[in-house]
Amino acid sequence: MGGRVYGYARVSSKDQNLERQREALAGVDVLVEEQVSGKNVADREKLRTLMAFAQAGDTIRVKSIDRLARDTRDLLRIVDELQAKGVAIEFLDSPMLNVTTKEGRAMLTVFAAFAELEREAIRERQAEGIALAKAAGKYRKARRLTAEEIAAARLRIEVGVSKARVAKDLGVSRQTLYSALEGRGSYSAV
Repeated sequence: MGGRVYGYARVSSKDQNLERQREALAGVDVLVEEQVSGKNVADREKLRTLMAFAQAGDTIRVKSIDRLARDTRDLLRIVDELQAKGVAIEFLDSPMLNVTTKEGRAMLTVFAAFAELEREAIRERQAEGIALAKAAGKYRKARRLTAEEIAAARLRIEVGVSKARVAKDLGVSRQTLYSALEGRGSYSAV
């Protein structure tokens, strides 16, 4: 009898939608979802728990490479750790990336490198667009927290929840939370 099949779905922020990944991963035994940046594996608590929990014979299924890791080193580190435990990894968008063969591993490395290159190019284009918009006086970041979220955050902090935990739960940086609580910057009107 084979092991369990786990699905792993991730989006970078709370305003992104997991539905496309949920649909692709339908039929897995357990679906693990996260709404956190893929930039740092250490911040991805659910992925780390899944990796620790998965056992030999299990499979972790992911829609695409970039949902598992954002750079080549992280991807290979995750794959190596799971393979050492006897856990298989499947990428639904790229089934030819079977990492149990040397050819599949080479392909995985190449695909991951191109994905990383594309993300860097997107960041560069975005930074250029923002710089142009700022120069034209058209750029202003949207306020991230509503008045209701700020009020709820204050209540949670009053009962002892750390500001770091509240910020993480709201999907904002601690600095954004501090600005909102203190009414600074774009929060001065709240």
